[in-house]
Amino acid sequence: MFFLWPQTLWLMLALPLLPTVYVWLLRRRRKAALRYSSVAVPREAAQGRAWRRHVPPALFFLALCALLFGVARPVARVPLPWARSSVMLAIDISLSMRVTDVKPTRLVAAQEGAKLFLRELPKDVEVGLVTFAGSSQVAQRATLDREALVAAIDGFQMQMGTAVGNAIVLCLAELFPDHGIDVGEMTFGGNGKPRGRSLDEKGKPGPKQVEPVAPGSYAPAAIILLSDGRRTTGIDTLEAAKMAADRGVRVYVIGLGTVMGDTATPEGIPIYMQLDEPTLREVARMTGGEYHHAATAETLRSVYANLGSQLQVVKRETELTALAALVSAVLMVVAGTLSVVWFRRLT
Repeated sequence: MFFLWPQTLWLMLALPLLPTVYVWLLRRRRKAALRYSSVAVPREAAQGRAWRRHVPPALFFLALCALLFGVARPVARVPLPWARSSVMLAIDISLSMRVTDVKPTRLVAAQEGAKLFLRELPKDVEVGLVTFAGSSQVAQRATLDREALVAAIDGFQMQMGTAVGNAIVLCLAELFPDHGIDVGEMTFGGNGKPRGRSLDEKGKPGPKQVEPVAPGSYAPAAIILLSDGRRTTGIDTLEAAKMAADRGVRVYVIGLGTVMGDTATPEGIPIYMQLDEPTLREVARMTGGEYHHAATAETLRSVYANLGSQLQVVKRETELTALAALVSAVLMVVAGTLSVVWFRRLT
């Protein structure tokens, strides 16, 4: 917690003086009562109700404390359970995921790691699943149904190609359905031919233009991207990363398998699968996320477990002045009501 106007906290030093003044007034009133032979105070004490005299002033004192606390404009990071919080899992299902350098295979290790992630993640965070190879597909829209997600993870079918950029853009389309993000238009430009230029090519349909925000500043959402190779087709990876960065969405990247690509398929046929670590690291850097290399199944499980514990319910900085003012007002109303009901006057 911090205060926007901390200098006003000095006013709270005057609070200890109020009980002292109150005690002095009580003594002065008691002396006056004895001087004029009033029997009101003794009678009230005899009836066992003397303690009531102190309740309204005590409540009024607490109200002043809350009011001065609110004047300093306190700000705290509080959870917002009503705010949507979503994580998109984007998992590579290219043919290179058959390789056994990560036991038992890269694909099985990725599936088991993803399930562990779901167990570690808070239950009130929605999770969506995107798979990608030569193209990208939404295997499961964001949901709280963990069983549906596990079923989608178990149903992976490998394909040819690696379109990393498409996976990122499709995740953004799921997170921001009102932004008009169309992966097909951005990949082929609407004419059936791959676009060789930037995403915002003049004269071509494109996504909604957004005012760029600070990378990683959009707390309600994140993308976790797992790939074991490099982009071979589709949208440029770094252009897709820029779209995520402009929207404040963090991309946490997991590089799976062999960095140098010196391995082969189970059938013994060498395939091109060198991990493009420089690009993947840049994706994480641009978006304010993190990059992790997982060369073993154990490392992959550890990465997923750590990410699951990091991605919590949305918390935002919220000013508590209104809450403090409300508490103060309620205490004052209660103090006044008790004073009128018990003593027929406001003390």
